[in-house]
Amino acid sequence: MSAHAHVAPVDYAALDDHALVAQVRDGHREAFRHIMQRCNQRLFRVARAVIGEDSEAEDVLQESYMRAYHKLDSFRGDSTLLTWLTSIVLNEARGRLRKRHTMVGLEQVDAAVDDTHQIVQFPSKFGSEDPAVSAARTQIRHLLEHAIDELPESFRTVYMMREVEECSVEETASLLAIKPETVKTRLHRARRLLRSSLQGTLAETMSEAFPFMGQRCARVTDAVMAQLETETA
Repeated sequence: MSAHAHVAPVDYAALDDHALVAQVRDGHREAFRHIMQRCNQRLFRVARAVIGEDSEAEDVLQESYMRAYHKLDSFRGDSTLLTWLTSIVLNEARGRLRKRHTMVGLEQVDAAVDDTHQIVQFPSKFGSEDPAVSAARTQIRHLLEHAIDELPESFRTVYMMREVEECSVEETASLLAIKPETVKTRLHRARRLLRSSLQGTLAETMSEAFPFMGQRCARVTDAVMAQLETETA
């Protein structure tokens, strides 16, 4: 057979996470793009929950992907790939907080049962028959994001992981290195802080909060791929 025989392209989208990891280990960098595209949404939300700001959360995500790429051989599959990457993102985000020297001690936050943090008030309801309902939902989503941003960081991270990303109590506890009971306590307190603002109608917009798709997803993914290309060159 000729050395230049046609090789069928790999359908990366059809591969599961372990197969994609194997492809990356075999030198197929394009497989890593698909890993990023699958994981971007949760990882951005987790990074943003810790950092509390969009642009730095993107920086955290990009740096975490570079770290993950270079240590991919250490991924043994004991946990899911998404869980493994989430741990890397949490470590990177927390490291940046430590550099700011503004991280509040978790024990201090846990003790603040009667937190007086101000929460943005939401309208109690909006008409489902309103032809401008889509625009209204967008506005409410922004208010929801702002209200979540106002939560203390340890509450915000647990809230995002449990309520938005639907991580289990056990996975959240493991990733944050806290007890399952602490996860439940922080989630309960986060809900208390948001209860006066969150109405039943807002639940429908929860899955749309902190979107990381389209141009933003492509920007981070392309930046990481370009950096990998530069390293190879």
